[in-house]
Amino acid sequence: MALTSASALSDSIPKADWIPKINADKPPGPAPAGMVWIPGGEFWMGATSGHMPDARPWHRVYVGSFWMDKTDITNEQFARFVKATGYVTVAERKPRAEDYPGAIPDRLVAGSVVFSPPDHAVALDNYFQWWNYVQGANWRHPEGPGSDIKNRMNHPVVHIAYEDALAYCAWAGARLPTEAEFEFASRGGLDRKTYVWGDEFMPGGRHMANTFQGHFPDTNTVEDGYKTTAPVGSFPANGYGLFDMAGNVWEWTSDWYRPDYYATLASTGEIARNPKGPADSFDPAEPGVRKRVQRGGSFLCTDQYCARYVAGGRGKGEPDTGTNHLGFRTVRDASPHRGSR
Repeated sequence: MALTSASALSDSIPKADWIPKINADKPPGPAPAGMVWIPGGEFWMGATSGHMPDARPWHRVYVGSFWMDKTDITNEQFARFVKATGYVTVAERKPRAEDYPGAIPDRLVAGSVVFSPPDHAVALDNYFQWWNYVQGANWRHPEGPGSDIKNRMNHPVVHIAYEDALAYCAWAGARLPTEAEFEFASRGGLDRKTYVWGDEFMPGGRHMANTFQGHFPDTNTVEDGYKTTAPVGSFPANGYGLFDMAGNVWEWTSDWYRPDYYATLASTGEIARNPKGPADSFDPAEPGVRKRVQRGGSFLCTDQYCARYVAGGRGKGEPDTGTNHLGFRTVRDASPHRGSR
């Protein structure tokens, strides 16, 4: 698949001659439990970092109004879903041999991917040096069989594959946000800022998100207080009252991933209205492997390797794969709601 060229499109931060417009829509009724109203509107979408070509060029986008979870879905919320439905996550199921042709049978075991830092400095050109597939790792056991969530019920649920997130959404009467909805909401009304709280990473020396401090990946100095996930809402909310829109855990969106999608939208010269992502997926780093967009960064993000906690930063992942730094939150469309989950 050929990638659309963005060479003729502006890669600089747009000037202030076009001011984003926030809708004046009022909430259509009482907020669904745990959600806040996102008014929607027009904004500039993109990232300020020059190291993220898939988050360029800047382009104008309109999204309609919607409700969004204040926080990531927590272990407590996910446990209620599992109790009500009996749902078994992808990480808890034994992989099927037909889905992994050529795999050694005794390696087809239930589990998930866990950050396993080396005990010494390593080159950052091979992520297999700090990620391991751990048998028995899942949402109940984030680091493997020896771990549990007993004291982490208010932490974001992790090891969530895309279909797990969809199953929760179906039960909750919700859906996953589009990538554009996530970025609009994460900015909290701020315009073309580097981070969801402004342009300074640590204003006044204060940590604003759960990220990685120290030397990646071997030494985490835990200056922000959290080595792995933090309880949701541990850091300040953004302008819309949303917590952890940067850092803590990556979050699924509904869009397929393509690195040239922004260039495709920008090339029209029009405002993209409620974009839902490309019709297919393509990642030049792994041709043939379909991926969905993930947003927000995680407790492992650092400017030494992955600084995608910036407001426009994009992630990507195979839909059938979860990790111990990947979760989700849900949205609902702008119609009256009175129930609770």
